[in-house]
Amino acid sequence: MDSLTQAVLGGALGGAVLGRRFPRGAILGGALLATLPDLDVLIDYGSAVANFSEHRGFSHSLLVLTPFSLLLAILLSRRWRDVSLARWWAFTALVLLTHPLLDAFTTYGTQLWWPLGEPVALSSVFIIDPLYTLPLLLAVLVALWRPPSRRALALGLTLSSAYLIWSLAAQHWMTQRVRAELAGIGITPQRLLVQPMPFSTLLWRATALTDDQRLEMVTGVLDQPGSMTLERFPRHRELEAVAAGLPEARRLAWFTGGLLDYQREQEQLVVTDVRLGVPGAHPFRFVLAAFDGDDWRPLPSTRLSDVRIHDGMWSKLWRRTFAIKPVLCLRTLQLGEAPADCLDTAL
Repeated sequence: MDSLTQAVLGGALGGAVLGRRFPRGAILGGALLATLPDLDVLIDYGSAVANFSEHRGFSHSLLVLTPFSLLLAILLSRRWRDVSLARWWAFTALVLLTHPLLDAFTTYGTQLWWPLGEPVALSSVFIIDPLYTLPLLLAVLVALWRPPSRRALALGLTLSSAYLIWSLAAQHWMTQRVRAELAGIGITPQRLLVQPMPFSTLLWRATALTDDQRLEMVTGVLDQPGSMTLERFPRHRELEAVAAGLPEARRLAWFTGGLLDYQREQEQLVVTDVRLGVPGAHPFRFVLAAFDGDDWRPLPSTRLSDVRIHDGMWSKLWRRTFAIKPVLCLRTLQLGEAPADCLDTAL
């Protein structure tokens, strides 16, 4: 999640645990401590793919943060001896561990068990969601104004937690809808990702992989039957075979669960994480190899920054979220016009 959300979550938890002893200090301290795991973005891991896939790595691992929170609690208990070690550990552990747990609700990928296992991405909440953040923000502001305001903090934490539960329920609902629609046209996807579109859990994007194509769909909680659109994108399996021999491409496939697009652009192999962003406006695109006329030559990975979004994107999303315009082609968020092959394939 974004830094503001992590800060207000940490502040609310800090105030709930230590607000009586440190009325404002616990909130401010919790907010600062909650942002600590994201400082890993300052580390250069040596390549664009490494920087992308190592973020939310060791600094978000429960196996690292749990002993670190205990060590920090011991140091704090020696400085402020009137607060028990158990309460200090409750403070540090809750603030630190909820950071990666909240991140795991997004799509990016959080390595909760680093260095073991695969990244966790529940994909039920967009990285910025005001409906989750606002209850916590208001609770923290009230508590700073009239500390300790434990009821306000408890209410903010309850509402935000309930929203996460709703996001999982809505995701399951939308997933069942998408699977049923695909089954109706004879498609059983190899892989299906259903995640919210920006800023709410009312509009959802589904990405499905088949043998030869990637399918993109948009559906909403407020939708009526027949308002789902289907866009088709070819899979270039020959480029996937080339990428299979590249260590950084394999790292991307591991980190993204295989939800990648492979393109040949200006004699270069460009690999795109299709989970994040929308078609035509994916923020994580990497050059991994170049074609020298006879074969593909691996290159140190670099990230492309040519993300172009149509000026009317936000108004399109707003109208589609509330079903005023029930058809939305994702490519139009970049192109600004509706391709016929999208409008003609409403399910």
